[in-house]
Amino acid sequence: MITLEKGVSPVLVVLLSCAAQFMVVLDVSVVNVALPTIRDALGFDAAGAQWVVNGYGLTFAGFLLLGGRIADICGLRAAVVGGLALFGAASLVGGLADSPAVLVAARVAQGLGAAALAPATLTLLTTTFPEGPRRVRVIAWWTAVGLAGGTGGNMLGGAITEFVSWRWILLINVPLVAAALAVAMTRLRVEQRRPATTRLDLPGATTAVVGLTALTHGVGAAHDRGWGDPATLVALGAGLVSLVAFVVVEARFARAPLFPLRLLALRAVSVGNVLVVLVAVCLVPMWFFLAFLMQDGLGFSPFQTGMGFLPHTLITMVVGVWAAPRLLRRLGLRITIVVAAIVAALGFGWQWLNAIHLDGGYVEELLGPAILISVGGGLLNTPITAAVTSGVPHADSGAASGLMNTAKQFGGAVGLAVLVGAASGPSGLAYGPAFTGMAIVLAAVGVGACFLPRPAERGRALTV
Repeated sequence: MITLEKGVSPVLVVLLSCAAQFMVVLDVSVVNVALPTIRDALGFDAAGAQWVVNGYGLTFAGFLLLGGRIADICGLRAAVVGGLALFGAASLVGGLADSPAVLVAARVAQGLGAAALAPATLTLLTTTFPEGPRRVRVIAWWTAVGLAGGTGGNMLGGAITEFVSWRWILLINVPLVAAALAVAMTRLRVEQRRPATTRLDLPGATTAVVGLTALTHGVGAAHDRGWGDPATLVALGAGLVSLVAFVVVEARFARAPLFPLRLLALRAVSVGNVLVVLVAVCLVPMWFFLAFLMQDGLGFSPFQTGMGFLPHTLITMVVGVWAAPRLLRRLGLRITIVVAAIVAALGFGWQWLNAIHLDGGYVEELLGPAILISVGGGLLNTPITAAVTSGVPHADSGAASGLMNTAKQFGGAVGLAVLVGAASGPSGLAYGPAFTGMAIVLAAVGVGACFLPRPAERGRALTV
């Protein structure tokens, strides 16, 4: 555990963690609706525009494990302050960019800052609040704010692009980061015991970054080039070889492992992160498909498309903050995940039925499925996050947080690549295969939840 110095309120820790997490997740999705405008303004070609998204996402996913370990070794305050500073500076450069290369480089730097910041915010909460109802409540807030950033990114990006300028989807981070930095540097003072070693596992970091980035890039390239294309196969092969090398380095050679493999012996960590990947496979690509469904199928403008995500944002926030902790206390962790997965799967099945014949408006075609998907998604994230961080030694909490965030980003990237490939056809996107696939995967999440350990196996129950 960390000990807050006198005068530092736990509420301040929660607010700082949630604000930082909101910015990090917001920038995953905020550029989506603005991409056509950015492409025209800076002269991107069709292939280059995707790197405005992938430059951030791939770097974020590839460096998350390293970012989590930096929090363990260098200290939480250093990780939070350093991550915020890099993220804010990169946002300023990106917002002022006058060429494609500068914007993509700024997005890569943003991803580096986010990779240090995201696991540090969760670690700050899990090491401040002991396991039990209070930790579940603060994790619910952290999760819900992150979900709001993801769902609200499309809405905010559409409004800013249409009524102000696409540049402000990045520049808006600057005053937010400045405020968070002021709080972190003046008020976030913690007494924290660091490990005896201060070594950073550079071979592990290198193999993890190369492996995750190459594998994610390979799956993404498969959509454009095909699974049998040499470039796709090289990227996939390099990713797999690097990840195998990572496991060997961590198991045999690393004195201070980037990710202690012993954590995978905790069933809550191993099974929980598989569920994190599967949930991300559905809930991250969902925004892509719904955005195209609204614009191409219903003829919405960018602003209208953004506002179409408002029900998702509000319902997810309310369910995640208010309903999820209460349902956890009544039903327990495993049953809550099963119920949530079934509700979300039914929503995607309903959306598939509506997408077959788009002959109505927003209320007829999207609102009903949106309610079920948002309720299920809002209920899913809090218990899964609680599961993957339970029973982890405090010295390894940053690594566990980094693994969870890595699983989430990697699952989203893989899910988008696979579902877009399955849904693409000569006449454009066929939404049926995508929404059907999401429903099937969420049903698998419900089954997988049964393999999580019971409360007695985890020690102190999270469901009290």
